[in-house]
Amino acid sequence: MNLLSGFADISLVQLILVACVALFASVIGGVAGYGTGALMPLVLVPLIGAEPVVPIIAISAIFSNLSRATAYRRYFDRRRASIVILASALTTAVGAYGYTMLTSAGAAVVIGTMLILSVPLRRLARRRQWRIGETSLGFSAVAYGVVVGGTSGSGVILLSLLMASRLEGAAVIATDAVISLSTGIIKISVFGLAGVLTAQVIAFALLIGAVALPGAFFARSFVERMPVQIHTAILDAAVIVGGLVMMSAALRQLV
Repeated sequence: MNLLSGFADISLVQLILVACVALFASVIGGVAGYGTGALMPLVLVPLIGAEPVVPIIAISAIFSNLSRATAYRRYFDRRRASIVILASALTTAVGAYGYTMLTSAGAAVVIGTMLILSVPLRRLARRRQWRIGETSLGFSAVAYGVVVGGTSGSGVILLSLLMASRLEGAAVIATDAVISLSTGIIKISVFGLAGVLTAQVIAFALLIGAVALPGAFFARSFVERMPVQIHTAILDAAVIVGGLVMMSAALRQLV
């Protein structure tokens, strides 16, 4: 497989733009706990379409989540991570397989909808201060598996679940990273069996992943000082606008 062929028809300026967004998203993810899955579709979809976006982010997320898990390893909650991983494993595979059945327009609608819904879901969970026990966390993880398997930008749901289960601060980021590593491996396995891991997918994933590696370590150095609320507000606005743009383009294709 010639990986360089995956960058065919993509200019150097466009590749630099993808790399810059990947680094920015990685730093945001290291601070707020999510970012790559929400921001990368905004630059990838206009360049290569919606269909390969979830596989690309699934592979590249292995790099970013590995660096995040390493940077925050002392805060990792083993028990909650085990509950979510075990409960969501099968449904993550089901969700990933369902994604491979979508058309390009259908994939754009799914991703755009998930991006838009992620903002009010997170805000609602925080406002109502939802708290759940281990049993509820497990049942919620079953449903989460379907969503994370077939969409990009769904990490905010996992964050809400972990915070509702009484994790706070860096423990949320560390535990989220370990869980996301597990679901990412499952998704990649399904995508590989389904034959959607093309040269383009792997090439873009490696570019994004390599650039994003240092992001978590940059973020850790100022995670306690940065006003997360400001970055979260900016990210929320970008996610909603991006989701609307993607859905609008997809609906025009369907019409």
